[in-house]
Amino acid sequence: MDMLKRKILESGRYLGNGILKVDGFINHQVDPQLMDACGAEFARRFRNCGATRILTAEISGIAPALMTGKHMNLPVVYARKHKPVTMPDDVFLTLAPSHTKGRTVELIVSPEYLRAGEHILIIDDFLASGATIAGLVRLVEVAGATLAGIGALVEKSFEGGREMLSTPGLQIESLACITRMDESGIHFDD
Repeated sequence: MDMLKRKILESGRYLGNGILKVDGFINHQVDPQLMDACGAEFARRFRNCGATRILTAEISGIAPALMTGKHMNLPVVYARKHKPVTMPDDVFLTLAPSHTKGRTVELIVSPEYLRAGEHILIIDDFLASGATIAGLVRLVEVAGATLAGIGALVEKSFEGGREMLSTPGLQIESLACITRMDESGIHFDD
């Protein structure tokens, strides 16, 4: 998606160690027009996946998931990283390593919002190693739901996440696929 790629080239910064700083438009400060356009594109790509709900991870995946939900007319649930007192005692919980946090985080979803028999579309900000999305997939499986597809704003293809997540027939879409990041710049798969 050209709009997202342009924004990454204009405002994103490579920080070394595989880290791309995009917090000025994706996850600390959010560009609503960009996220709306990304949501519309995900809705177009996943229009036939049969999803009944969208799942993402707190906090960075919320903006693209919410806009996708808007365009697909689907509810959005996000896996929380801390259990609030309002959540029931029995929850779906898994652990996933966080590349940007440098530690393992919990992903927690209430069974009220992820049910057996549903078809779940996962939307997140990044597909890199695939660890966070694999955690979301585990939550879908534990709930007895079916995985309808996976979408990521940005894929870092050199980290192998797509290969780790890929199963026959599973639709995986990224809106901007980065093949290389280094001091010379950010390079996309065209």
